[in-house]
Amino acid sequence: MSAARRGARTGAVDVVVIGAGHSGLAMSAFLSQHGVDHVVLERGQVANSWRRERWDSLRLLTPNWLSRLPGHRYDGDDPHGFMSLSEVIAFIDDYARVVAAPVRTGVTVTSVTEEDDHYRVSTDSRDWRCRCLVLANGAFGKAHVPAIAAALPPSVRSLTPMEYRRPQDLEDGGVLVVGASATGVQLADELQRSGKQVTLAVGEHIRLPRSYRGRDIQGWLESLGILDQRIDEVDDVVRVRRVPSPQLVGSPATLDLNALTGRGVEIVGRVAGIRDGRALFSGSLRNHCAMADLKQQRLLASIDRWIEHHPYRVDLRDAGTIAPTWLPDQPRLAMDFGRERVRTVLWATGFRPDYSWLHLPALDAKGQLQHEGGIVSAPGVYALGLNFMRRRKSSFIHGAEDDVRDLGYELLAHLEAFDRCAATG
Repeated sequence: MSAARRGARTGAVDVVVIGAGHSGLAMSAFLSQHGVDHVVLERGQVANSWRRERWDSLRLLTPNWLSRLPGHRYDGDDPHGFMSLSEVIAFIDDYARVVAAPVRTGVTVTSVTEEDDHYRVSTDSRDWRCRCLVLANGAFGKAHVPAIAAALPPSVRSLTPMEYRRPQDLEDGGVLVVGASATGVQLADELQRSGKQVTLAVGEHIRLPRSYRGRDIQGWLESLGILDQRIDEVDDVVRVRRVPSPQLVGSPATLDLNALTGRGVEIVGRVAGIRDGRALFSGSLRNHCAMADLKQQRLLASIDRWIEHHPYRVDLRDAGTIAPTWLPDQPRLAMDFGRERVRTVLWATGFRPDYSWLHLPALDAKGQLQHEGGIVSAPGVYALGLNFMRRRKSSFIHGAEDDVRDLGYELLAHLEAFDRCAATG
């Protein structure tokens, strides 16, 4: 009987991988290639968060040609298109079949604890015992909602992007979208197009054109080496990990604040407070937009310099002029929910990993995972899919291959050391 089948009976394996998204499946493929006995535990189905926690119209922000995993890549007839939600699910499903990952679906991990020199992974169906643990449950376990949401009046519905599905599910009336990163601008655009009056509260954000000089911006980021930038190449990795996701949408069009203003979305500053049925907006809007414009200009200038030193074989369009963010002379500083019939606040204020079940000395006082490039402070524990975990591309589908290779060899070395210690008593 194989080691994998013995492990399935006894609940003992070398490695437990938690999460059957693209990162967990990529690690499973690596472990199988190296003959490591392991199991992948998934609370729902393969690609569960894509199935259950995304809005209907979502498309990948990266073009199809960039969709790749170890031994598996997009092979359709639209390399410059953007996968729909169902296509992403099919892509990950196919990968699970290709690598024959030993996935146990419908298994919710309830607790992970130390047990002698192993880890015990308790679930709602059975326990597993392992020497190494891979946390591949991703960076989007729960939506972050600021504490000020508790001050919303009872007539206003508080909603997160993980709960939102489509415009028609919302109550009649206006919508305040809080947050202007990728999620916020996409949802503001969809809701405005559906006929709702949308106000978008804007704080720090990253402005990017969808394409520049006739080429998708992701292609330029790859050519400049920005996507491969490592954590040891930045001055302050903690600050960089907090940088918002860029304002991109899964289509050939640029979706920035100017585009939203042109469609009737009202742009205001970040929400500074909620009091007496009114949202209060910061006066920092102009500064945030000026900084985003400046950073975009610097990036585009670096692309132009790259072109000068690397003859590009495709005819490039002229750079053209990208207008600075337009703002009214005096953006308003308050909104009365009742008088303006604003019935929904959609908090596009980011996501956090969920490690509430991880009872190991691996979390800081705020419940955040302590790790160095995915190597967790608890021995034999590794993480995948976190924002700028090892490289700038770590949280994207195409970022899994390099991270899995690096951490996979770290894991193998840990198992070998474990065996040597066991052999010497």
